Amino acid sequence: MAGIVGLTELQHTSGNSAMTVDTSGNLTIKTGTTTVKGEGSNNTNLQQGLAKQWVLFQQKTSNVVHDSFNTSSVTDGGTAIIQPNFTNNMTGDTYVITGGVASGIFNGCIMMPSSTGGDDAWTVSSSNYYISGRGNGSNYTLVADINRVPVAVHGDLA
Repeated sequence: MAGIVGLTELQHTSGNSAMTVDTSGNLTIKTGTTTVKGEGSNNTNLQQGLAKQWVLFQQKTSNVVHDSFNTSSVTDGGTAIIQPNFTNNMTGDTYVITGGVASGIFNGCIMMPSSTGGDDAWTVSSSNYYISGRGNGSNYTLVADINRVPVAVHGDLA
């Protein structure tokens, strides 16, 4: 197999270290942005394209975090309301929250960021956000604790 053996650092033409590879093979990008060639002629800014936080939470029968990234804790705010808290904060409150639900045979929806479906009752901040689970069969107006709540955040970390 051809390749570069023993590479531990890539430097910019100015002599500054741009990337390093440690003994475990972990690549660290020190400065700037990294563009990854995507499909066709499209490119993706790697830092902008990654989820900055995600959590898989169970609220219906217990408050269990099944798996997460950049989530320090999840607060149960009452029926249908949960508040994921970031380990590392976002730069502000202009990030995107994406979520879904799975609750046995009754699938529902997630309302963000407020428990009433609007922005007046709960707000997002740089350190946390609120979501509310809705649904019972075809009735999406009922608030309900949800069995599996998968949520992800995209935006800029502080």
